[in-house]
This record gives sequence, structure tokens and C-alpha cells, in this order.
Amino acid sequence: MTTTATPLGISHAPTSWMELSACDFVDSRDWARAVDTRDPLSQFRDRFAIPPAADGSQCVYMTGNSLGLKPHGVRELIQEKLEDWATLGVEGHLKARKPWLDYHMRLQPMLAEMTGAHLDEVVAMNTLTVNLHLMMVSFYRPEGRRTKILIEQGAFPSDTYAVRSHIASRGLDPAEHMVTVAPRAGERTLRHEEIIAKIDALGDTLALVLLPGVHYATGQVFDIAAITARARAVGSRVGWDLAHSIGNAELRLHEWGPDFACWCSYKYLCGGPGAVAGCFIHRRHADAHEVPRYLGWWANSPVNRFEMRDHFSPTHGADGWQISNPPILSMAPLLVSLPIFMEAGLGRMRQRSLALSGYLMWLIAQRRPVGVSIVTPSNTHERASQVSILVQRGARSVHHALLGKGIVCDFREPDILRAAPTALASSFEDVWRMVDAFCNEVSTHSPLIGATA
Repeated sequence: MTTTATPLGISHAPTSWMELSACDFVDSRDWARAVDTRDPLSQFRDRFAIPPAADGSQCVYMTGNSLGLKPHGVRELIQEKLEDWATLGVEGHLKARKPWLDYHMRLQPMLAEMTGAHLDEVVAMNTLTVNLHLMMVSFYRPEGRRTKILIEQGAFPSDTYAVRSHIASRGLDPAEHMVTVAPRAGERTLRHEEIIAKIDALGDTLALVLLPGVHYATGQVFDIAAITARARAVGSRVGWDLAHSIGNAELRLHEWGPDFACWCSYKYLCGGPGAVAGCFIHRRHADAHEVPRYLGWWANSPVNRFEMRDHFSPTHGADGWQISNPPILSMAPLLVSLPIFMEAGLGRMRQRSLALSGYLMWLIAQRRPVGVSIVTPSNTHERASQVSILVQRGARSVHHALLGKGIVCDFREPDILRAAPTALASSFEDVWRMVDAFCNEVSTHSPLIGATA
């Protein structure tokens, strides 16, 4: 069942996705396959292990926003660590093929490039919520009237729990001092002007703004630069949860100027389940030793770290917020995945993810399945890979049926399916197959309108 909205034929397919615009899209599996064959980034798909469907073919994997695919080469690198451990023991810290002592520093150049930061502003450590807690120790400092934390209504639960616990730990009431900004009645996404208005209204009562770079449920991308600037203008500290942003959306953190940002690495960075997370701390805090923080020995200056002194002398930059030595086996997959992204080029990855998600949205608009609407904004400045689809009837059943057909997207209560065609591992043919299967499943609940055989 296909609908063609343009006279372009397969013989007139664009040279690559880089030449595509919405007016070029065609609802055809053959057309999608033709675009893939002309894709300069198509080679990178083979760098990842794509899980099999029940029939043994590759599944259509649309959940890089939840867990990224395993890059080939991870097994070998982890095996190298195990062999070094077996043959060197503790000497592996200095004598391993990739010594463990400074292992986290191998990731810093690539993390800095991905976040638009300086080397001394990023560090790989801990997990996301742990890092959020550590950052709030330093950058949520309620005093006088300035006590409130602003988050979005419907924030990822872990962020909400962390914020409430910090407010309560300072002897304050979360019901009063945690403030939310919500979409307008009948809307699912936040308007930028509503966020700015809320910041202005809170003014000198605002101690911290903590928002996501990309909202986990809706896929909406927020204007980090403008929101950060307005929050700092009223005297607030600013932090960002970049779990769905890093490796997905453009980031220029040093330029944009938030105090901190945190991310996980198991989504778009393909670091594996429970992978080590990361943190950005702006350079203006690099040597602000008076900023409160939880202390641990790995944040101590490497010059005297192993002298075992009682005196703590924090190292320069984001490294000064570390607590423990780096988890080598958890970091290893990132030494495989991040170089792949560097080779592909972050700009090209961003443009390709927009083309893939744009094609997905266009196909659904063409098919017009009853009771289905797109939650994610269509504006390219407000979306990235993820497309959140509202299914008014039988969303869970549709999701279950898709899984049975080898179409792997995910479901969020009560009525959202999230599909995220990732920049390097997904194809235009994947997108077409996903939408075709999705619309067919929806039609079992409500017949499609406007589709032709």
C-alpha cells in the first residue's frame, strides 16, 4: 500500500539523502532502497550488530534512543582488557596495551567535540543520575529568596526524584520549591516562550534551571542557548540533562554557557547497557575550589594523588569532580563507538538523522492513519532522531504486534510510540518498513483514510 506524492521516479532518485527535501520524498520501498544505495554514510551501517528478527533477517531497529546498537570491535577490546588483567594484574594500570591509569582521558577529546566543549570541561564518570546528584551538590545552593528549581512537567522520573531529594535534603519542601513549566492545555510539547516567561516570573527566587536538551517522551529539542542565557540573566544556575541529546542533536556547550550538563552513554553513543556516563562543567568553574562538592580520591591532583595525603587538592577542570577511578570495562565500548562517529562526521550525522526522521513523519502524514498524530515538532530546530507518535487506540497492542514483526520501537504510557532512526545504523528502507507495518497494524483498529492500494 503506497502513496506517491511527487512525480519523481526511482530513476530520478537524488544522488543521496543530502539532496533530499520533503517535496522529494516518495512512499515507496524501492525509492527508499535507491536512496540508501546512493548514501555516502551507508558503509557505517555494517559497523553495528543489528539484532535478528524471528525469521532470521535483520530487524528494523528504531530504539537507539533507549539502547544503542553494539559496534563491532567491542568484544575484541573488552577481551584485550581481560587478557591484560589476567597477565599483568595490578601492573595493568601502567603496562596494559591501553594503560588503565589515565583511561578516561582517551575519551575526553571525542566527548569534547561531541558536546562543543574544551577538553578540561568534560569527563566520563559514574552514571547519569549519580552525576546529576553530584552537580546539584555543587550548583544548587539555595539561599535567601533564591531556593527554587525549575524543571519541566513530565520530566524523566529519575530527574524528578533527584530534584525532590536535593530540595528535601536542604530542609525545604519540594512541593513549594520544585516548580514545573507545562505545555498549554491540549498540547503535548512546551512552547519556548512559556519557558522563558516562567524563568522571568521566578526571577530572583530561581536557584537552578534543570531541563532536558531533548525531551525523552516527545522528542522535542529545546533551545539550550536561549534558555541558558535567560536563566543566567536572572541570576540562576543552569544545568542540562543531555541523555537524548549527545550524539543526536547539535551541542555547543562552552559557547552556550550552562554551568553543567550530564548525559548517559548507552543511547546514541552506543556504549552498552549501563555504560559509563559523562559530565560537562563550564570552564569558569575549572578552578573554583570553593564550590562545594563531594570529594573522592580520583579528583585529587594527579601530582600527589598517590601520596595518600589527608589534604585534598582538586585537579583542574571537570576532572576535579571525579570520585572514583574509572571503570575500565565500562569505558571500553566508547573507545570503539566514538571513533566511528568522528569518522562519519557529526554534522553529516545530524543532517542524516533529520532526513530519516523527516521521512518517517512525512510517510505517516501521507498515510493519514486514523487516531494517529505526531507529537514531535516538525521544525528541524526542534527535533532530532526521535519521532514520538500518539496512538489514540490500542497503542500497546500496536507496539506488541510490531515487535512480533521485527520492528523494534518502544512504548511509553499511556499512548506514545517512540521511533528513533539513528544516523548511522538506520536506513531509509528501515523507515519505510517501520511506517508500513505501523500503519497496517493501526488499521486493524481503525481503517486508514486516504491510502491507496
